[in-house]
Amino acid sequence: MKTQLTVTQKAFGFENLAKRAFTFFGIVMMTLLVSNTAYAQTDKATASDQITVKGLVSDEEGPLPGVNITLKNANVGTSTDKDGMFTFPKALSIGDVLVFTYLGYETQEIRIRKNTSFIKLLLSTDLVEILGAVNEDKPYKSKRSN
Repeated sequence: MKTQLTVTQKAFGFENLAKRAFTFFGIVMMTLLVSNTAYAQTDKATASDQITVKGLVSDEEGPLPGVNITLKNANVGTSTDKDGMFTFPKALSIGDVLVFTYLGYETQEIRIRKNTSFIKLLLSTDLVEILGAVNEDKPYKSKRSN
């Protein structure tokens, strides 16, 4: 008695595996595309929105040399020259804030707008309070011994 054995080969689902792989990668790619933010219109400044700012800072008596000008929440700044003129070293974007400080004067903040390229600022004096008192009751005596 002879038994006949027929062997049939299965393709081990390679066609099916390829379809699954393409489907998997397609889903991953669609997920990445959908979850990525669109950059069509953002608030980020472009090169055309960058503004070079110059200006003059003075008080009632004339130009103020040495006024500190800094970009708010950044480590960039400059100061005015002997004629009270300045050029900010970094191109600024619309909405940036410049802070002007000078000892004995009120601190001023200027927001950069679309047409801001030259700032003419008049600083007003501020009351400076000195804390402490001079003690004239007892003369100062050095604790140094010779």
